[in-house]
Amino acid sequence: MIAELVSLPATGRIFRSTRRIRLSDRAEDGRLRLDSVARYLQDIAIDDADETGWGAPDHLWVMRRIRIDVVTPPIEDDHVELATWCSGTASVAAGRRMSLVGDRGGRIELDSVWVHLGPNARPARIEGFEEYSEAGGSRVVSTRLELALPPTDGKRIPWPLRMTDIDLRGHVNNAAYWQAVEDRLLARGPDLRRPIRASLDHHRAVDLGAEVRLVEVLDDSKLGVAFNVDDVASAVAWVEATW
Repeated sequence: MIAELVSLPATGRIFRSTRRIRLSDRAEDGRLRLDSVARYLQDIAIDDADETGWGAPDHLWVMRRIRIDVVTPPIEDDHVELATWCSGTASVAAGRRMSLVGDRGGRIELDSVWVHLGPNARPARIEGFEEYSEAGGSRVVSTRLELALPPTDGKRIPWPLRMTDIDLRGHVNNAAYWQAVEDRLLARGPDLRRPIRASLDHHRAVDLGAEVRLVEVLDDSKLGVAFNVDDVASAVAWVEATW
């Protein structure tokens, strides 16, 4: 059973921002791409954490998993309103929700779990987090990975990494995984101009120079893809139609 995403809280911190959908954010059909949505989440999370003092260099956050529910794909929208808030906490992790509403009816809802690291880049307990945890209420988030691996006999495709896929920490950026997913859905899979659910679990970081192979299962209703390094999944993504 798929859990319902938590609603906008009545109390607690909500950080809001606006984005204009640029040419580089759109697919050929005008749709706001999944990698653009993931980048919006990353950017607004950084802006929010910087404002409260929960950002770098004293606090680092590593995404563990993300769920993107495209309720109404933003296609004709030019601007989107973003709102983000804490969806729950754990000893060394916190959940972050984001709601994206377009000026012409587009709507996307996201939830994600981030592991908290200290300045030494090791997991660190979260203390004094009341500014965020009020919105999360008593909800407890889990860092347990949930997505099934695609069958091991699935189609295998090389995924060459580029320098532009790498962020300041020397790893493949969260949004870059969704570029690979978008590419695999070009020929077949769920229609991204209709409602879909896209999820991704991060097992371990991928560095520039790694030989990555995508192991996928693909049909007209879903795509499952593992990002394998040395035949071990570093990340797993699933995209499924929900209409």
